[in-house]
Amino acid sequence: MDVRILGPMAVEEQGRSILPTAAKPRQVLALLALRGDHLVTVPTLTEEIWGEHPPRSAATTLQTYILQLRRLIGDALGHGSARSAKDVLVTRPSGYLLAVSPGTVDAAAFEAAVVQGRRACAQGDPRATSELLGRALALWRGPALVDVPVGPILELDVMALEEARMAALEHRIEADLNLGLHTQLVGELRVLTRQYPMNENLHRQLMTAFYRSGSVWRALEAYQTLRGTLRDELGLEPSAPVQRLHHAILTADPAIEEGDLLLGGDRLAA
Repeated sequence: MDVRILGPMAVEEQGRSILPTAAKPRQVLALLALRGDHLVTVPTLTEEIWGEHPPRSAATTLQTYILQLRRLIGDALGHGSARSAKDVLVTRPSGYLLAVSPGTVDAAAFEAAVVQGRRACAQGDPRATSELLGRALALWRGPALVDVPVGPILELDVMALEEARMAALEHRIEADLNLGLHTQLVGELRVLTRQYPMNENLHRQLMTAFYRSGSVWRALEAYQTLRGTLRDELGLEPSAPVQRLHHAILTADPAIEEGDLLLGGDRLAA
């Protein structure tokens, strides 16, 4: 089974789509796929679909959705398959499990590549860090589950995935800065800081890339842009790490070239 969650949802068995067109069965499949090979309890599925006030018919309706998904899986497997739909979408005493093979869910592949990137970062290898995190980020085709209605459970899962993507992106850029690719990064960072105007890490990286590229005034301009946005939107000044970088730029501190002020001195957490 091929499961793609990091963007528009796509689930295929034997090369045939098993993605339902109706919203709620699609929602059920999304949660089962995201938790691939792990049990999803009936109460969890019920909360995801109906929230805190499920109808009296919730249990029966959920069973109907499971039957619809199994029908799609069975059609994709065909009559000659050694597996049945019940082998793929498994019933357990307290819920259901979608059986997937290792490496077939893009979200799991993303997480595995990020773990490898963490190891490379901890070992002080920026080139491997950049390559591994770049490989992880290349799996994304858009916002996670962008075409699936999400309830309270999936909403948290999607939020966690998006936060992991942003962390991987910031640390891939840091690795590239440590490789001396500051000039090549300026364009990407200018786009990103417009997409995320209050993300201080991205602005800090843009300031660094500008400075190392010889554009001191642009680095200072990037700081003022961030400062203005934070003051207008939140009534706050930039954080201490950003202010330290700003001061370092004004004083031409050599630490900027050494990377000591990137991401506030943080590294990719294990």
